[in-house]
Amino acid sequence: KEEDFEIIDKKHLPDAAELRNEEKAKPEEARWSAPILSLARKASENLALSYGSALKSASLVGLVSKPGSSDSPAKTSTRCHTMEERANLMNMMKLSIKILIQSALSLGRTLDSDFPPLQQFFVVLEHCLKHGLKVKKTFIGQNKSFFGPLELVEKLCPEASDIATSVKNLPELKTAVGRGRAWLYLALMQKKLADYLKVLLDHKHLLSEFYEPDALMMEEEGAVIVGLLVGLNVIDANLCLKGEDLDSQVGVIDFSLYLKETQDSDGKQDGGITAVLDQKHYVEELNRHLRYNFLLCTVADLQNKIDCLEKTNSKLQEELAAATDRIGSLQEEQQQLKQQNELIRERSEKSVEVTKEDTKVELDTYKQSRQGLDEMYSDVWKQLKEEKKIRLELEKELELQIGMKTEMEIAMKLLEKDTHEKQDTLVALRQQLEEVKAINLQMFHKSQNAECSLQQKTEAISSFEGKTNEMMSSMKQMEERLQQAEKARQAAEERCSKMKQELAGRLDSCRQQMAQLDSKCSTLEKELKSEKEQRQALQKELHQEKDATTLLKTELQQMEGLKKELRKLQDEKQELKKVHEEQEQALQEMGLHLSQSKLKMEDIKEVNKALKGHTWLKDDEATHCKQCKKEFSISRRKHHCRNCGDIFCNTCSSNELALPSYPKPVRVCDNCHTLLLQQCSNSS
Repeated sequence: KEEDFEIIDKKHLPDAAELRNEEKAKPEEARWSAPILSLARKASENLALSYGSALKSASLVGLVSKPGSSDSPAKTSTRCHTMEERANLMNMMKLSIKILIQSALSLGRTLDSDFPPLQQFFVVLEHCLKHGLKVKKTFIGQNKSFFGPLELVEKLCPEASDIATSVKNLPELKTAVGRGRAWLYLALMQKKLADYLKVLLDHKHLLSEFYEPDALMMEEEGAVIVGLLVGLNVIDANLCLKGEDLDSQVGVIDFSLYLKETQDSDGKQDGGITAVLDQKHYVEELNRHLRYNFLLCTVADLQNKIDCLEKTNSKLQEELAAATDRIGSLQEEQQQLKQQNELIRERSEKSVEVTKEDTKVELDTYKQSRQGLDEMYSDVWKQLKEEKKIRLELEKELELQIGMKTEMEIAMKLLEKDTHEKQDTLVALRQQLEEVKAINLQMFHKSQNAECSLQQKTEAISSFEGKTNEMMSSMKQMEERLQQAEKARQAAEERCSKMKQELAGRLDSCRQQMAQLDSKCSTLEKELKSEKEQRQALQKELHQEKDATTLLKTELQQMEGLKKELRKLQDEKQELKKVHEEQEQALQEMGLHLSQSKLKMEDIKEVNKALKGHTWLKDDEATHCKQCKKEFSISRRKHHCRNCGDIFCNTCSSNELALPSYPKPVRVCDNCHTLLLQQCSNSS
């Protein structure tokens, strides 16, 4: 697997003298970068060596399984190589997060995409996500990208759907790597990068489709990295995705950021080498500290897992012992049942042999006495058939009666339960009555409708009571039938005991008839089941009717309370009516006084009008009727209104009324006629 940094042995590291000679030959920029690159290589080597020593100590304690004789050296070397890679990546992740947080807090502002520690953090995170990825073969070729597992977050966590849609809508991104980098940028801006990766680690069965079993995301190092990412929630980042080319970026880890800044010495080269050596020691101390913390975490986790496994093992052993005890007891019971079956078989065989011998003897006697008993046989046979029919009918009635009795007992129990429930409901209803008093004013408007519904409900209650009385009478009749059936059954049993002695030799013929009767019995049983179902349906209807009666009774009680309140309200209404009548009388008296004063005023106005006089129109001035606007002619003549003095046609002035200025009724127009009539009615 190709990585961006190498692990080098100590032999390949340059000495101080070699570094000085190389610095003299190279220009200034090369002199500055050469010791940093060599130190970066040495740092990676120290990380690998520290993790190797940690593995050795863990194997001595017993946490890591040593490779057995069956494992080949190639497999062990690949395992060690992957473990070293995981350790290196985890340590680099710790360093990048630490330096990013420190630099961000020292700046005290939001970070851009050009900030170098942030860029290096995304490079290291990309390497962590790429570690152990499976190569997927497609029609185009092999595909290996970390955007596949990140797409699962949208299904597992619906909050991440916004990120996925925004990444898919970016037109500049054409590769899966670019989409994965954009997804990481947006998750960091939302401050939910650690939460989303934790959701992925919780569903490792889904991650196994994308990663190898020894990948970093499938091991405990992935959980440690997710815990470290929680610290990034302190940082505020504002990253622009439109202007950047995320598809073609090269993810190379720059180790110069993780080394302390050296003071530039132009003339003094020895001081630069000592500073570089100091940085080397600093990196080694950091690696030791990280290795110690990692060992502590892994040891504690493994001890917790061992404790859990021991507990589960002890529980399973206890369950195994209990299961073995149960199996032994069941086997003993099986042997006892087998012995009982053998005894029952022996007894049945003996009884069959005895019955066979008895039947043989009876057959011999029957043959001897057959000649004289033919007539008796026919009579007895007829009686037997009749008695069998009677017996079957009685048995059916008995079964019905027994079923009715059990159903009656169940119904009685249910009724007792109903009574207890009704008592509880009565207590609840008493509490509700107090609440109903507050709603009395609203119920006053609904009282008339309630009386009509009350009458209907009383009729329904009477019908339900009649039905219940009929059911009770039918139950009494059924009990009397049961007693009669029991008496008949006793008599039938006595007859059967007598007949068994005589009909022992006729078993063969009876068996044939019994087969026919069994078929009839099956049909009768089916009918019985259908009758039982009908009975159950009737019982359900009865319960429903009883519930309805209880509801109606409660409503009746409520209506009685409402009636009392209605009476109170009616009394208040009568008192209010009395007050209203008194006020109306007072108003009428006031109206009389007002009408008298109005009449006086109208009389005064009429007198004034009479004194002033109306303008009497001349015949030459009017050419059309004032009301209907029709033109006057020889057929349509002009007529003066004696009240207003205007000129009208005959149809518009056909009314006559007595005026105070004229002794006889005089011609008046329609308008004056209506006005004068209104005045007369007001005055009357």
